[in-house]
Amino acid sequence: MKLKRLLQLGFFALICFVVQPVMAQNKVITGRVTDSKDKSALIGVSIIVKGSTTGTNTDASGSFRITVPASATTLVVSYIGYTTKEVSIPASNNVNVTLTSTMNALNEVVVVGYGTQRVKDATGSVASLGPKDFNKGIISTPDQLIQGRIAGVQVTPSSGEPGGSASINIRGTGSIRAGNDPLYVIDGVPITNDTYSGSGATTGSLGSSSARSPLSFLNPADIENISVLKDASASAIYGSRGANGVVLITTRKGRAGQGIQFSANTTVATTANRYKLLNASQFVQAVNGIGADASAINKGANVDYQKEIFRTALSQSYTLGFGGANKQGFTYRASFGYDDQNGIVKKSALKRLTGRINASQSLFKDVLKFDLNFLASNVKNTYAPITDNAGAQGSLIGAALTLNPTYPVKNPDGTYYFDGSNRNPVAMLNQIDDKDNIDRYLGNFGATLKLTKDLSYRGTFGNDYSTSLRKTFYDPNLAGYTESDNVRGQSIAAITGSGRGQLQYVTLSSQITEHTLTYDKKWEDKSALTVLGGYSYQVFKNYGRNDVRSNTTTPNVLVKDINNFTTRVPIYGDSTKYELQSFYGRANYSYKDRYLVTATVRTDGSSKFGANHKYATFPALAVKWKIMNESFAPKNLFDDLSLRLNYGKTGNQEFPAYQSLAVNQYNFGNNSTTLLYSPNPDLKWETSTQYGAGIDFAILKGRLTGSIDYFNKNGKDLLFFQYFSAPAPSPGQWINLPGNNINKGLELGLNFAAVQGNKFTWDIAYNMTILKNTVKNFAQRVVNTGAINGQGLSGAFSQVIQNGYPLFTFKVAQYNGLDAKGFAIYPNGIDAATLQGSALPKFTAGLTNNFSYGKWNLSFFLNAATGFYVYNNTANAYFYRGNLVTGHNVTTDVAFTNENALNSGQVSTRWLEKGDFLRLSNATLGYTFNLNNSKTFKTLRLNLTGQNLLLITNYSGLDPEINTNKQINNVPSRGIDYTSYPKARTITFGLNAGF
Repeated sequence: MKLKRLLQLGFFALICFVVQPVMAQNKVITGRVTDSKDKSALIGVSIIVKGSTTGTNTDASGSFRITVPASATTLVVSYIGYTTKEVSIPASNNVNVTLTSTMNALNEVVVVGYGTQRVKDATGSVASLGPKDFNKGIISTPDQLIQGRIAGVQVTPSSGEPGGSASINIRGTGSIRAGNDPLYVIDGVPITNDTYSGSGATTGSLGSSSARSPLSFLNPADIENISVLKDASASAIYGSRGANGVVLITTRKGRAGQGIQFSANTTVATTANRYKLLNASQFVQAVNGIGADASAINKGANVDYQKEIFRTALSQSYTLGFGGANKQGFTYRASFGYDDQNGIVKKSALKRLTGRINASQSLFKDVLKFDLNFLASNVKNTYAPITDNAGAQGSLIGAALTLNPTYPVKNPDGTYYFDGSNRNPVAMLNQIDDKDNIDRYLGNFGATLKLTKDLSYRGTFGNDYSTSLRKTFYDPNLAGYTESDNVRGQSIAAITGSGRGQLQYVTLSSQITEHTLTYDKKWEDKSALTVLGGYSYQVFKNYGRNDVRSNTTTPNVLVKDINNFTTRVPIYGDSTKYELQSFYGRANYSYKDRYLVTATVRTDGSSKFGANHKYATFPALAVKWKIMNESFAPKNLFDDLSLRLNYGKTGNQEFPAYQSLAVNQYNFGNNSTTLLYSPNPDLKWETSTQYGAGIDFAILKGRLTGSIDYFNKNGKDLLFFQYFSAPAPSPGQWINLPGNNINKGLELGLNFAAVQGNKFTWDIAYNMTILKNTVKNFAQRVVNTGAINGQGLSGAFSQVIQNGYPLFTFKVAQYNGLDAKGFAIYPNGIDAATLQGSALPKFTAGLTNNFSYGKWNLSFFLNAATGFYVYNNTANAYFYRGNLVTGHNVTTDVAFTNENALNSGQVSTRWLEKGDFLRLSNATLGYTFNLNNSKTFKTLRLNLTGQNLLLITNYSGLDPEINTNKQINNVPSRGIDYTSYPKARTITFGLNAGF
């Protein structure tokens, strides 16, 4: 026993001998970080032990607590917008640090094509936003993060549907027929704007749903930065696809001390506005008042069909991210996201699951570096039967607006009520099943090798691959769908009585390989030279298949299995492949940090173009003069003052592949082929030439910074599909139209630190754009677009593209009210259409106010647009008094007017309205907890966010910021409102935690 006791004591002594030094190896450092000027606390400052990966961040009071090795002597303290500081650890183990501002945003680094630059060194017009600048709340797609936030960038949603697309125009609308969306580059991989899912309708009578955003697969919480390259000097490095600007999206990367981050959001959404329709008693009164017999159409019910299709929607989203770094040069960040967004229209929804890993490894003292960015996502959309191009009855929204409110939803036997002609919106919701499933994988792998001190090589390979399947099934009991359809010459039975099923498969892929050499040299006099040269090859493939069937095997039963239909069309589809090969170079030279020059050139070859014009060269030049670095600079007034000048050319190839070739389509009905379009070997690039000037400044000791830019963008060789007059061997041919599409304007961006106190701060950000668009040298050609739907309006249109006027100018008859008999007055005649205003805003602006007091912060964002028109096709189709005669509901403001029952709704200025608006788009209230004594949390924040809280406008529709696709012959339209998915008003409660 004594021996056992001695062994126990000896073992305990040995443990004490070993553990005591280990315990002595660590010590706890506490401290606080403040602004050197106003002594305010800095939240989220990075504290790292020099030479290690041990780190932490400051909390809401600017305090921190960190356990470090006993041998540690120095802390590295860094914060965006402030000078990094190295601080020695004192014997007291308590460190108080003050950081000096680097003149607000002027020293921040922004992402540009194939690299980064400090804001103050950028010669082109580049706007950069980070998470603190993004719109908050429920975000379906990344474009919503920057809506209204950047001068010269207009984001117009096509609808309020979850995941719906938006028209994004950078410095105006660049093309009249080819694509107008910017080029999106995600972590260095340019993606295509092709449709990633089926349209929902393979036959004409059903109408197709609005397009989904090409960015809906991204988790917005993963995004660290969005940079917008606006002028040609900035975007010319992307040459062929830079005509409409470039949006660079950078996702979050790992860093030392990052730890675990978790966020959760719950959102409640309601309709921001609804139409004021007649209830049952008002409807009966209005029908009698117009001289019709209400008893013939009064079925005794009192139904608000808007209530039947709209709902209060609950959504939720979660993101878990974790990352870090080690001394061996390895950094990583992984994240997982889940979004479950329910739309305010019943059944509409988006579910998104994402997983991302970003990692890098440096070797041989940073001589060689590998990096990987990879994303896998699954998006499931559930669609309500809302379409862009349904006929006079409209789709779900149109049916709900016009249906007689005395009609019951169902008959006594439980079947859906149907009056013989008007579709029942509740039946449409429950007897149409429409869903898709999209899997997408986006990744790139790169390696950087330092060949010498100043010369490096980088090679990258990127891959973007997606598959989607959209399944749509129609119940044979669905009443009101009595039109037969035709698919490539083969007839399909009407839905009513037979049902229908359709599958739409879409497979998209692109691979890109790039090689670049970069020479970076700096001299002691602050002169610097950076030269970049590169080669790029990218191939795009699009493979689509459609399977359409009718006649259910079980009569009068909705089946959701494509095999349970007896009649089918042979599986058909279209496949495309096109290639892009590029050589590019850029040189940045700075002479003594006073005169900066950027010269860019890119030569692109695209297989889309004719044999005679496959290649084109796009040059650009920009200069910047840092006036403040001159001896005569007015330093008593300005803290920074620079002048920029730029010029460049970019190209546009956003039109379908194979248009320079003869392509035939097989017809099932008669076993024949049809020439889709005539070949044009002389088809060439649409080009945009842009020049401009800008001034960057800072005053009031850097508290007020801003930029003023003038731009002039001139597009020529306009890509256009020219239809032939019948008879002709094909419908038409792609050509380059003579003429110019000119956008010129002025941009202003301001950032003002209005109050910077110890506890209270107030920051203001403002941007505005003045834009003028004109079509010139268009000769006598007039292109019609902007189709208008409604009873008796077959073939009607509302917009033209015409010489001397802006794009999307409305051309409709002048309406001067009603005469004494209640008929419309058209002073020039109903057929004498006159040119009116354009759908393009002349002025847009955004204003952000950020307040903080202690641990609380409040921000609100207002955006506005003026000088544009909206055509209210919804009112044109449904809201005139004569519709009461046919038993259709109308709004209260037209039901009891003196309008004659025989007065028809013709296309005119009666339905054309100014769209000017001011919107309280976003407001957030947040609280950050003090976690000095917490052993679990690094950060903890709660916030409450409201979106679309207030809209001030004279527009009579639901929302003037709308863009239903009403193209004619694929010529895009703008500013037409027709039974579109309404916008929601949302309230989001969020939690963000760091561990």
